[in-house]
Amino acid sequence: MKGKCLCGAVTITTSQLNEVAACHCGMCRRWGSGPFMTLHGGPDVKVQGTVKAYRSSDWAERVFCPECGTHLYYHLLPVNDHILSAGLFDDDNAFLFKRQIFIDKKPGHYDFANDTEKLTEAQVFAQLS
Repeated sequence: MKGKCLCGAVTITTSQLNEVAACHCGMCRRWGSGPFMTLHGGPDVKVQGTVKAYRSSDWAERVFCPECGTHLYYHLLPVNDHILSAGLFDDDNAFLFKRQIFIDKKPGHYDFANDTEKLTEAQVFAQLS
């Protein structure tokens, strides 16, 4: 799969992915004014172009295009895991919305109709430890 930022200065290449997740944590919502719709890219992601990273916690950084500002990925540093923005990829008709995380942090002004797995903040951090 190949994705790109809004201006095309950054391209992301990864294996074929199709499971989309939404993160409702406060940082993701502040970063993009809504849930962060993602694909789990893992460690084997190739990035071409110049990117800018913001260290948002002790364990992760948020990476974006310095030219157009497109949110590219959330980078989980201890395991070199790339949580990619689903909007980077054109072939999104094959995507399946499977999971919502930090569901206990989701504000009341939006809801998804999809039947997804829903994990709380505590459940997410339990999986990471």
